[in-house]
Amino acid sequence: MEKEKTLNKLKNDKKKMKGFVAEFKTFIARGNVLDLAVGVIVGGAFTKIVTSLVNDILTPIIGIIIGGHDLSNLSIRIKDATITYGAFIQNVIDFLIVAFCIFIFIKLINNFFIKKKEELKEETQEVPKNEEIVILEEIRDLLKTQKSSKK
Repeated sequence: MEKEKTLNKLKNDKKKMKGFVAEFKTFIARGNVLDLAVGVIVGGAFTKIVTSLVNDILTPIIGIIIGGHDLSNLSIRIKDATITYGAFIQNVIDFLIVAFCIFIFIKLINNFFIKKKEELKEETQEVPKNEEIVILEEIRDLLKTQKSSKK
């Protein structure tokens, strides 16, 4: 009797595991998960580009404007503590540039898709009906009204 209970429990556990695996496969196969994965990878690469833009181009220009100082080295020392506000400023600049680039990118993508939608609407607008179809539709409508008036 104990063996039978153990076997039934194993069978139920196996069914649950198969259901779990099937559910996981369905989850992974969704387009949203794949889109998110691609977005994370592209975002990582995009971050490298923006970081290079900030560190290699904009920070030196800002440093020249403020007197030839490197922003990342700006700091204040108070007793034993060092406050590196230059690194903070550089990170804020980095964030603003990333946000601006994403804004521009999304704006371009939206404009592209809006134009595509408008083109599709123009292509799928109703084709003018020929005269025969109009006459047949009128006949159909007349037959419907005659049937309804007889009842």
